This record gives sequence, structure tokens and C-alpha cells, in this order.
Amino acid sequence: MEIFQGNDQAITRESLYGTHSEATYAGVTSFMRRRYSRDLTGVDLVVSGVPFDTATTNRPGTRFGPRAIRAASVQSAWERHYPWTFDPFDHLAVIDYGDCDFDHSQPQKTPAAIEAHAERILEAGCAMLTLGGDHFITYPLLKAHAKKHGPISLVHFDAHSDTWPDADDSQQGISHGTMFYHAAREGLVDPSRSVQIGLRTTNDDVMGFQVIDAREVHRNTPEIIAEMIRARVGDSPVYLTFDIDCLDPAFAPGTGTPVCGGLTTYQALEILRGLCGINLIGMDVVEVSPPYDHAEVTALAGATIAMEMVCLYAARHKIKA
Repeated sequence: MEIFQGNDQAITRESLYGTHSEATYAGVTSFMRRRYSRDLTGVDLVVSGVPFDTATTNRPGTRFGPRAIRAASVQSAWERHYPWTFDPFDHLAVIDYGDCDFDHSQPQKTPAAIEAHAERILEAGCAMLTLGGDHFITYPLLKAHAKKHGPISLVHFDAHSDTWPDADDSQQGISHGTMFYHAAREGLVDPSRSVQIGLRTTNDDVMGFQVIDAREVHRNTPEIIAEMIRARVGDSPVYLTFDIDCLDPAFAPGTGTPVCGGLTTYQALEILRGLCGINLIGMDVVEVSPPYDHAEVTALAGATIAMEMVCLYAARHKIKA
């Protein structure tokens, strides 16, 4: 770890690489103290937020999620992410791009704004880690990623399948419970190469997705669950989406639709680490709702999971044997 003599690395750091020390309780809180920038030159990975929560079906508040995850991330920004044996920031040029801009007064235009936001970043040759926001944001993100990569394998951690049809199937709505129904029907994702982990709500039509529900996770080791996921996706391009309500409310109270019986933070992190080597091409962490959080425990879980994704991306694309 290189010691940095100064504060506010989010705006003062010169290099896009490296991990430096800064007072945890002070300074501008970009994600992991990465530089705030819209310059995509030479950037490998872009972190951006989508503060959108009007597709939620219960408690709102995830519009504050990106800010909360960034703030929580600085608690570990001073050191190499445990227990990985390399620092991803030594190998990846990472910036915090700030948040997607959209007109809140015209919600019908929000999906296109998110998709265009992602397209600009992907067309520059960068990968994306997106901080939500409610889970609907994954749908326009998938549309942008599928334009570049073709049909994608979805690895989806959640308490809910999010494959319910709209109440009026003749008109597509903006809901955080329907987007993977549409993604599958439109060919954005290939259900035969996709898997949903942690589910514990009823939906009899799995639409071809493999489902590893919460009970199955609890009955097996994280290593076994990770191997099941790896076998399902193979070497296909993977979009990894983590709804924080996959965790039990004891570990993530700050979310809009909590469901009892979920994963522990330990289980989730160990499963993610077991996915090292998958062909990860995009990722997001969604549904962190700070108004319902306690002592930032949910935001911290979201930030830690996001860092696991950064490490997974680096392990595949920068540190391959």
C-alpha cells in the first residue's frame, strides 16, 4: 500500500491506479476513493450510479443507494481487499463516473436515458459496475450490454425471481419485478445459461432459468453453490447482478422488499469468490435503501459485494494465468 499525503483523492489523485491511505471519516466519498471523472481515456472499469427508485413495489429510498454505497466503501479503501491476494487497483484503471442523469419528471424516458448512459461507456471500451437504485435499472443496462456482447448469461442473486409478467401484458411497465421476464423474452439473456440464487418467493414459471433457492444454498457449502453456477454459465459472457435483498434482513435491513430466510453476508461473499474465472462483462449492486438501514450495515454489505465484483473482473481480464 502506498501512503498518500493528502485528502480528497476522488478529485486530487493523479493516477487511476493504486490504493492509498486517506482518513476514513473525511474527504470526498467516491467509490473506493477512485477519481471522479468523465474522461474515459485509458479506463478499464467505470463505476457509476443510477439513483432511480420509482419502479419499486414497496418501500422507496434506493435513489439514495449509490451515495450510501460510495460512503460505506471508504471504510475499506485504504487497503487491499481481503482476502484476495492482489490489489485490483494495481491492475485496473478505475474511475467513478458519477451518476446517470435523467429527468425525474418524465419517468417514461428514464429507461432510454439509462441505456444511453451505459452505451456511451461501453462504446469507449470500458466495463461497468453500476450502483443502484432499484432493480429495474438492470433491464436497460442489459439492453446496452447485449448490443455489444449478444445474448448474455445472467447470474442473479435475489430474494425474488423478477420474472413476473406485467399486469397488462399488452403494455410493458416500469417495475422492478418484471425486467427479467422481458429480458428473457427479448433474447437479452439466455435462460439456459443463466442462474438465480437465493430466491425465496413463489413464482412457478421459472422461464428456463436455473433456480438455486435460499433453502438449497443453506443446505450446501458456498463452494458447491459456486460450482453449480460455474457449470451453468461455462465461458459465456456473464452479467452479474446482486439485489441486496438476497441477504437475510438480519444482514441487510435497508432494502425495499425484505424477505426472511436469506443468505448471510458470509455465504454471499464466499459464493462470489468461488466464481473466480467466469467471463464477467458487466455487474451491478442494487436495492440498497438507506432510509431503512441501521448503522450503514446494508450499505457496507453493498460496497463489499461491489468490491468482490471488481476483484472478479480483474482476475478474469487482467490477471489470467
